[in-house]
Amino acid sequence: MTDKPRWFQTTAIDYPNSRPHIGTAFEKLGADVQARYRRMEGFDVFFLMGNDENTVKVSKRAADLNQDTQAYCDDMARQFREVWDALDISYDTFVQTSSERHKQCCRKFIQKVYDNGHIYKGSYEGWYCEGCEEFKSEKDHKENNGLCPNHRTPLARRAEPCYFFKLSTFQDRLLKHYEEYPDFIQPESRKNEIVSLIKTEGLRDIPISRLNQTWGVRIPFDPEFTIYVWFDALLTYITGIGYGDDEATFKKYWPCDTHFIGKDITRFHCALWPAMLWAAGEAAPKKVFAHGFVYVKNEEAGTVEKISKSLGNAIEPMEIIRQFSAEAFRYFFLRECPYPSDGEFGWGRFAEVYNSELANNLGNLFSREMTITWKNFGGVFDETAGRVPESVVPGLNLELFVGEVREHIEACRYNLALQKIVQDFLTPTNQYLESNAPWKLVKTDKDAAKRVLFNAVQSLRIASILLKPFIPKSAETIYTSFNFPTPWAEVKYADATALTAQPDDLRVTAELIEGKVKPLFPRIG
Repeated sequence: MTDKPRWFQTTAIDYPNSRPHIGTAFEKLGADVQARYRRMEGFDVFFLMGNDENTVKVSKRAADLNQDTQAYCDDMARQFREVWDALDISYDTFVQTSSERHKQCCRKFIQKVYDNGHIYKGSYEGWYCEGCEEFKSEKDHKENNGLCPNHRTPLARRAEPCYFFKLSTFQDRLLKHYEEYPDFIQPESRKNEIVSLIKTEGLRDIPISRLNQTWGVRIPFDPEFTIYVWFDALLTYITGIGYGDDEATFKKYWPCDTHFIGKDITRFHCALWPAMLWAAGEAAPKKVFAHGFVYVKNEEAGTVEKISKSLGNAIEPMEIIRQFSAEAFRYFFLRECPYPSDGEFGWGRFAEVYNSELANNLGNLFSREMTITWKNFGGVFDETAGRVPESVVPGLNLELFVGEVREHIEACRYNLALQKIVQDFLTPTNQYLESNAPWKLVKTDKDAAKRVLFNAVQSLRIASILLKPFIPKSAETIYTSFNFPTPWAEVKYADATALTAQPDDLRVTAELIEGKVKPLFPRIG
């Protein structure tokens, strides 16, 4: 038995100074689609997420609430996981950077980098943003009138002794790496930004310690200092798979296939992170994928704002989940927000997409198919329906169609994949039912009506397989409503590429109430 191909992916780890908002969830959804798709394709997937807890802002938040910092972090980790579980995010491990295991592994890493000669002691003075927990350049300070470009809060002049990481010595190697591995930074626009930044401004050695802080990871070779939060946080990606205490698991999954991150932290992940790894004698990750932001649309005013905790306009995922469903949440953001780019959320547009594509298209197709089949044929397709279905979409090359959907998913173009499934497949299937009207045909030619329904069932089978990474629970409901021969847990995208012979006793297996199936997506309003 050959080993499965391995797939290791991560998302950015989140500051738990407040609960996750829909912009945070957007990243996790995109990563989850990739993990689910890779599992379908036969990969041994390891999907890592976590919280970034060794930060000043977290300890300050805990103090403001009169809570012990560790207790606060543990409770926020519970709250984050509650949201991710509600959204059906299929992560394999959730790392808290305040855990003793992570701290011990961090100390081993920084000690190795120090021993390899890539860290030295000095002093630093510059413009500091507490929100970002990083020093900003003189250029940032000047161009933004003394404000942080992200938080729009005043930058503070700060000077302190510290340890430096020799990032500047890796500049040529990084530029060469980008050239040799053109897919390392995706999308292309983000790579161009990083290359331009390095070539025009150059890389400087960066401070990687903080002095006299009670919360954080102590530097092993000088315990007066704690490790700078970014140098600590990035290590989550390797401590979470065993770096420092489980060499076999680490070697199995590293290097990472894709780091999913927001576009505002590309510099850390695409320059600092690979340099850190090289300094410790480890390989760089294979790819960093930087997605855009989600903006909130004021539909009355026609304006949009970036979702931000600091701006106070964050919308909690649970608010949408409670009103509608996790599946509706997943579908909207994956359909409407182009993953490499920015997207918008508005309640009106949410209702429009939900009703037109989920309720009226997919949901109505499923409901019609189930109700008519049960009412007129007892939910059974016997030999008169035939065994090999016919295509309901004129001129569609099914193998080519599925291949194009697969290409979109692998490139993280999730909105285009869903657009193709809906417009090129589900909509024509509904048109097929409308033109053949089996609810009328059954009165004059029951066998012909049965054949029409049998063909449409195959479209539901194919659609459920293609939609499995996107809306897993709804896709499972559709697929398991019939006794298709391949178990749901084993279906692959290849199972959707052909219209194959079906069982002689193909039938409806779902529980119906008075001959009707529970609506997948009840209409809004």
